[in-house]
Amino acid sequence: MTKKTTASLATIMAAGLVLASCSSDAEENSTSGEEQSKDITIAVFNGWDEGIATSELWRAILEDEGYDVTLEYADPAPLFAGLSTGDYDLTTDIWLPGTHKEYVDRFGDDIEDLGSWFDQAKLTIAVNEDSPITSLADLADNADEFGNQIVGIEPGAGLTSATENEVIPTYGLEGMDFTTSSTVAMLSELKAATDAGENVVVTLWEPHWAYSAFPIRNLEDPEGALGGAELIHSYARSGFSEDHPDVAQWMGDFTMTPELLYDLEDLLFNENDTDDYEPLVRQWIEENQDYVDSLTS
Repeated sequence: MTKKTTASLATIMAAGLVLASCSSDAEENSTSGEEQSKDITIAVFNGWDEGIATSELWRAILEDEGYDVTLEYADPAPLFAGLSTGDYDLTTDIWLPGTHKEYVDRFGDDIEDLGSWFDQAKLTIAVNEDSPITSLADLADNADEFGNQIVGIEPGAGLTSATENEVIPTYGLEGMDFTTSSTVAMLSELKAATDAGENVVVTLWEPHWAYSAFPIRNLEDPEGALGGAELIHSYARSGFSEDHPDVAQWMGDFTMTPELLYDLEDLLFNENDTDDYEPLVRQWIEENQDYVDSLTS
């Protein structure tokens, strides 16, 4: 009897140790989960300034809410792939229904649409304000006036695809040299040409601070090759809304007027020659505190 009782007590004690261990592990896992839930990686398209501006803004906002935020820059294909595999948590610069449709179609089952925050976006072909033409329909006949060149941005951008596959064949521009490298290089050529009073044609988009910084205007697109107005969405990895319900709700409710966006972009990319954006974003937040407070209220 004594042996059985002893064995029973030993079993109970062992079970208690196991339960205690499990409880301890659960607490550690819970703590780890809570710590992990504060880590957010925002993916940003290379060269797309509205994406950079809004990502920097949300990094500051989320850090003030106690999150540890990292920005990772990537071209469209690896950005969507990384979002679909969970390497990235969030991005603020998905254009629909046109520009990024092929990527959303490909990766849509593994990413979440958190909602649109801007409804006046569009792809454009822009020229210097005093250029001799006003329409894409006249560009082929006046190609020599522009050095026979269209200056593009990154090769993998949706704007580049639209220019190659829609604009060029629609308006018979196959004889022009369409160069692609980066948004920074395009803006450099745009600045050099407008400073020198020379004609230039570039692929661009609205919203963009270049419209307030340079004397430029859009060419009319009578055939609609660039598509109509688009919405800019925030997207997240699958499961993000469950892991970060507050952030998902904030992003879903997020909206920004053109005036606010242009003001932020102008401060970051035009008025100041630096890529240290944090102090500038903090300055902008102080100047627009009521708006920023409303984003998480």
